[in-house]
Formats: sequence, C-alpha cells, structure tokens
Amino acid sequence: MPRFSIIIPCHNAAATLPATLASLAAQSLTDWEALLVDDASTDATAALIAEAAAADPRLRAVSAPRPGLPAAYNHAALAEARGEILAFCDADDLWAPEKLARFDVAFADPAVSAVYARVAFFHSDPDRPSTISAVAEVPLTILDLLGENPVCTMSNLAIRRTAFKATRGFDEDLARNEDLEWLVRLVGGGALVIGIDAVLTFYRTSPGGLSAGLTAPKAGRAAALESAARCGGTPDPRHAAVFLRYLSRRALRLDPRGGVALRLALAGIAASPGGFFANPRRGALTAGGALFAPLLPGALRRILFA
Repeated sequence: MPRFSIIIPCHNAAATLPATLASLAAQSLTDWEALLVDDASTDATAALIAEAAAADPRLRAVSAPRPGLPAAYNHAALAEARGEILAFCDADDLWAPEKLARFDVAFADPAVSAVYARVAFFHSDPDRPSTISAVAEVPLTILDLLGENPVCTMSNLAIRRTAFKATRGFDEDLARNEDLEWLVRLVGGGALVIGIDAVLTFYRTSPGGLSAGLTAPKAGRAAALESAARCGGTPDPRHAAVFLRYLSRRALRLDPRGGVALRLALAGIAASPGGFFANPRRGALTAGGALFAPLLPGALRRILFA
C-alpha cells in the first residue's frame, strides 16, 4: 500500500500534463501512486495518460462514472485510491520536489487530518509568481475558509483517506467552490487541518480556466455558508468583505465590462471597511485597481491585471 495516492483530474490537459507529471516524478519521497482521471477530454489527454501509465507503474488511468471535477475526485478517492493519504493535484499545476516529504513529516502526528502549504500563482514561469498565499497561524477554522481561504486550491491539500471518507466526499451538484463547501464540512466536523509555512505548490493561472467565473463561486459560497451554519460557524461582515475583495481581484483579471470589479470592491468596503483593508496592501491595490480599471484601455487592463 503506497503512503500517498495522488489524484489528478484531467480535462483537455495535453499541453500541461507532462510538466505536472514531471514534478511528481521529481518528488524526493517516492512512495506514491497517481490516479489520472480523464474527465471527458477531447484533445490528446487520454493518449498521454495511457503513455505515461505504460512508462511508470505508479501511474494509473482511471475513468470517472460521470463528468465533472467533484465526480472525478470522489470516484478516485473513494473507489480507487489505495494510499493512506490522499493528495490532490490539478493537471496544470506543479509541486516542489520536497512537497510529499514535508507533508509526510506533518502527518507523523496522528492528530492531524489534513495538511496544506503556501501556493505560488504563476502564468508561464513558476520561478516568477505573481503572488504567494499565506497559511493560518493556528489550525484552520471555518471563519478562515469563509474569508480568504488559505488553502486556495485542492492542489495544495493532502488528507488522510479515512478522514476524506468520513466527509462522504464532494458535493457533485456544485460546479465551482465545491472544494470550499467540502473544506467547511471537513473543519466543521472537527478535523485538524494545519499549514506548512513553505511554498510547495505552484498554481498555473488562466483567465479562461475552470476557476475563472464569478457567478459559480458565489453559488458555491452560498452552499458553503449553509454548511457552515449547520456546523455552528457564522461569518461576520468582515469575512464577507474579504470574499468580495477576492471576487473584485478575480474580476480585474477577467477584464469584464461594466465596472464589475468596482461594484464588488465598493460592496466589500460597504460591508466592512476593516475587513476589506485588513490586509492594507491588498485592500488598497484592489480598490485602486477597481477604481481606475474602467478608465483604462482594454489592452492596458489586461497587461496590468493579468
């Protein structure tokens, strides 16, 4: 039985999957298997998966019973994984070579259910990230998640297989933010989730990617709020302001028309000025960018806010 089962959902990932698999092959801890779940790809992804699995016995091709990211996660984690610990990785993200080894040390504490670290967000060069996330100074709470979720992406998380099974997996009816709703249930159920203060995941940003929309994150957050309420976690206006700040930054990257970023920023400031500017630099840059973006030519906006 391997120590880690790495779950990699793949949708039209032919351009990025080889680099992702290379980052796994470079791991200093080698006791792992990887489950490659082709999610209805129409490019060369399936052929790449078959070729990779033939070359490395630790790689396995897996078919999900239904399309969608939550279904791919659930089937691989609940029906196919053999490892003690589940680690998730999107097919366009990269890991630092020491990631699994660092996580393995954290899981030596039997009280720890899940582990995450810091994420570097990059466009084309992982050595030149546009921003780097932070970790919570204490074990993760529901209110951390409902503000500016420090886990950021499932590519950044590993969890004991027994703890994942206890959550019954992701809500497959959610198109986006299914990870946030699941994390709320995980933490709300008493799981101890800790952060490692080191950059171990490199997230490839793409305005057209699966995480790029604005409507679906709101719907996913609504489901997360319902789960939080059932677990006894009620956010205050500060957490709503932080979430609106996050959406405003995303709107700037998407280059929408009609001042969407400005409306979101103003709503966040109105909800809680203290929450919106709790991180003074991020709050000021978001507010300033949202204020001036409608006045800038589209090409300049894309350069500044990509």
